[in-house]
Amino acid sequence: MNIALTADPELPVPPQLYGGIERIVDMLARGLVTRGHTVTVFAHRDSDTAGRLIPWAGRDSRSPGDTARNAATLAREVLRSRFEVVHSFSRIAYLTPILPLPVPKIMSYGRPISSWTVSLGHALSRRTLSFTAVSDWMMRDVRHIGRWSLVSNGVPLDTYTFAPKVLADAPLVFLGRVEEIKGPHLAIEIAKRAGSALVIAGNIPPEKKGWFDATVAPHIDGSQIHYVGAVDDPQKNALLRAARALLMPILWDEPFGMVMAEAMACGTPVLGLRRGAVSEVVEDSVTGFVRDGLDSLAACVDLLPQIDRVACRMRVERLYSGDVIVSAYETVYRQAIAGWADAQRAATPPTAA
Repeated sequence: MNIALTADPELPVPPQLYGGIERIVDMLARGLVTRGHTVTVFAHRDSDTAGRLIPWAGRDSRSPGDTARNAATLAREVLRSRFEVVHSFSRIAYLTPILPLPVPKIMSYGRPISSWTVSLGHALSRRTLSFTAVSDWMMRDVRHIGRWSLVSNGVPLDTYTFAPKVLADAPLVFLGRVEEIKGPHLAIEIAKRAGSALVIAGNIPPEKKGWFDATVAPHIDGSQIHYVGAVDDPQKNALLRAARALLMPILWDEPFGMVMAEAMACGTPVLGLRRGAVSEVVEDSVTGFVRDGLDSLAACVDLLPQIDRVACRMRVERLYSGDVIVSAYETVYRQAIAGWADAQRAATPPTAA
């Protein structure tokens, strides 16, 4: 197949540090090229992924001007390159000029979904636009609009080293943006209740620096509570594989939470609050524990020896590996192309005998 992939313009594909969607696009592009497909990636000009790169002219997906420039770039190339499918991980606005065109289009959501934009895209596309989401939880309010498929986020297994066991006093880990909705302050509370060391890793958004200084920084003592800043893939792998558990005490409805799959790929169980898709990604009492409140979640630290780290790795191999995700998207592409062909046949009047 001749496939176009789009990512948001802010970060390169793959990203150096933070950037979950960009990691998925990179993994997908490399997997598709390995399987013999022709791939064109529309992304940040510093991207270094598989296939042909077409850099976006605009670098801010929130800017109307940059959005218009990037939509025009995509439209010109779609008209020129005869793609069999256009797969967007960027803003649906970039698809606007090509929505009515008779080329199958996929819009993949890894962040909160607007039913209004889904309805509009579905109507303007004349049924040539399909949708995917990374969790059942995300699709709960929109699955009746158009055609939807569940394709989870995934991780390249060779990036994460499986550790069958860790030291009894191995630290707990928090890995993610260091801001209130992600729950680093709750991770500190859990670690203190458990008498465990905690390593906090992740970037501090500039607008959250004041909150960090007031709420998290006073607890960082370099003895029990450590903060190591943002980490790259090798550092993340080393951190997760040596951890007793990953803490996910989130205070928002996480659409997927790729770090949970990354942790389980290392054999590391997850302790998470029941928000968003956490209970979909983590099999309770098998690959970690999912609870409704902080008290019950903190109590699960003592239950971690019950978790088989092999089961954690096997769940990722079965559901969230790169090969599984690439195969799932190939199926979505074939279904979209077949659906488009069926629609074209239905729209063609029969030839008179």
